[in-house]
Amino acid sequence: MSEFSVARARALGRELVEIHQWLRTELRRVRAELNRYPTGELVRPTQLRSHCTAFCQALTRHHVSEDTTTFPALAAQFPELAPVLAELRDDHRLVADILRRLEQLLTSVNPDNAGAALRELDGLTAILESHFQWEERRLVQALDAFESGSRTTEQLFGITVRPTRRE
Repeated sequence: MSEFSVARARALGRELVEIHQWLRTELRRVRAELNRYPTGELVRPTQLRSHCTAFCQALTRHHVSEDTTTFPALAAQFPELAPVLAELRDDHRLVADILRRLEQLLTSVNPDNAGAALRELDGLTAILESHFQWEERRLVQALDAFESGSRTTEQLFGITVRPTRRE
């Protein structure tokens, strides 16, 4: 593996963690908006649906990319990860079911039914936090040694998070 490949591989582990951090932040934003919605505090239903839809799409892209690109490639290089990758795929299916229910609830969200959406969001938050922590503990080290070839971060993880400038 060339010096560039080693540096890129190590960057992939860091990028996975950064993507998870970004997703956590976006999930907190959606939750904050949903919490404010029943109080009538400046959050319109269309805005809430829009933010949730954007988050749900980003999370889905991330999981689909992992399932179709990253996990098969990792399994080829690290066959011992097969059971971990299977568990992560199962989590992805569970998360997809919750996202479908959440999106359905948000199509007709109003102050009276926002609690049901919050409960789905609570479940999603708990599952994602556990999933992200497990994935990071089990895959970052493999990603640090991963020969990704010409695959881009976008292909591997479905999302590219650009660091924000701090003033």
